Amino acid sequence: MSVLMIRSVILYILVVFAVRLMGKRQLGELQPSELVITILISNVATLPLEDPDIPVLIGITPILSLVCFEVLMSWLILRFPWLRKKVSGSPRTVISGGRIDPEVMKELRFSVDDLMTALRGKDVFDPGEVQYAIVETNGSVSVMTKESSSGDPPEVVISDGTVITSAAESCGLGDGILEKILRRYRLRTDDVFLMTADGSGNIYIAPREGGPVIIKGEDQ
Repeated sequence: MSVLMIRSVILYILVVFAVRLMGKRQLGELQPSELVITILISNVATLPLEDPDIPVLIGITPILSLVCFEVLMSWLILRFPWLRKKVSGSPRTVISGGRIDPEVMKELRFSVDDLMTALRGKDVFDPGEVQYAIVETNGSVSVMTKESSSGDPPEVVISDGTVITSAAESCGLGDGILEKILRRYRLRTDDVFLMTADGSGNIYIAPREGGPVIIKGEDQ
């Protein structure tokens, strides 16, 4: 009994350490790769507890290996945006301007019941009240109501130094306009950690160093 207790304590500490190392997220916020690693770790951790004949090292080694793999994968995802899209996917807009996009819902295998359930979870019972709804990469749905908005929400134009061309063009920042704005503030694309913009010309820039730059549409 004492051996089982010691095993339980060792594995408990190890699993807590592993989960903390992977980051602070609730279960519903896990990305697909993180969820898979979490399930595998929990299954591996139970093996030495269910069978006393299995050395505790048999449980520790794969847990540490899985955590190292997840840390490496997280670094690669941060380093290469294209890999992040392959592994985690990208947010998809299911309602834009109050219009539901059936094609996107079909691609996501998102039923009408799924959409209505997600809207009710945001205290929205009438889809006619929705201006914008996005299915995030973790499966949650972000909702902007018509009452709380004056238009579509801002889009990410630059993410960690990488320009998202489609977003820049949809916000009217194509044809060199984006570069002109950055030069005005003596910034290069690589200097920008985050930049968002909307159709009204409102822009937010978070440089890697220094304070943020906020540009209103009427100031351009």
